[in-house]
Amino acid sequence: MARKTLTQTLPFLRPIRVFQRNLFYQISMYFDKNKYSKNFGNLLGYEVCNAKTLMINENSGQDIIYQKNKVDNLKITSKTMNRVLIYPGEVFSFCYLAKNSKKYGKYKKGLILVNGKIVKEKGGGICHLSNLLYYLFLMSPLDIVERHGHKFKSFPNPDENSLEGIDATISSGWLDLKVKNNTNNIYQIVIDFDDDYMYAKILTNNNVNVKYSIINSNFKYIKKNNKIYENVSVVKIIKDKNTNEMISSRKLYDEVVEVRYKLPDSVKIEEEL
Repeated sequence: MARKTLTQTLPFLRPIRVFQRNLFYQISMYFDKNKYSKNFGNLLGYEVCNAKTLMINENSGQDIIYQKNKVDNLKITSKTMNRVLIYPGEVFSFCYLAKNSKKYGKYKKGLILVNGKIVKEKGGGICHLSNLLYYLFLMSPLDIVERHGHKFKSFPNPDENSLEGIDATISSGWLDLKVKNNTNNIYQIVIDFDDDYMYAKILTNNNVNVKYSIINSNFKYIKKNNKIYENVSVVKIIKDKNTNEMISSRKLYDEVVEVRYKLPDSVKIEEEL
């Protein structure tokens, strides 16, 4: 049996532990010699990529109010990084910018995963934004510095046709999403909303001659030790923007995550030998 942490034994200490870890994390970033993106500006002239995601997930198995609260939380967090510029040599950090969220409103209780269990906490659900941004980063020349996938899937994706294996969980003080601009161009994140969807795109200051896309391959479910795992490969494709000719196709990584919701009976599940 795994040994319980202090906050698992005494849950009321968790807010103190979160504050402590967040403080230490911000201090470490101050001294780590990276230059973090913090400047904002007018829209740059050329689009690199774009994506959207449905915000309300009606399949969470929880009260829908937490999904609605998530939407409010997403709008608050987005204001801390909308139109941020990522200059050459700079590092974009989700947590570095999101720490300024108090300027824009108070977080509501949303759903987060703590020690493998769904709980309700203030600010819950902002991983929905980090997921979307990570997808965009994969479709850009920016280099991933830090990313953490979820260990569990507790309910289906809100978008039926969404890709798998491209999530990025955030936990201030513990887990961050970071990318570095190792190019000579400036990049910019733009985020917008309508009633149902959250939209995001990456802009740049110079014309883009290539286009990027991300696809899944080798998708399957595997049963191992009475647990179901989703297995998928994430592949990056680069094409010439003018001719649509393939420039490269490269597998970035394989992702394995435990599925903790009931799959439809029609889904094929392989037994691990």
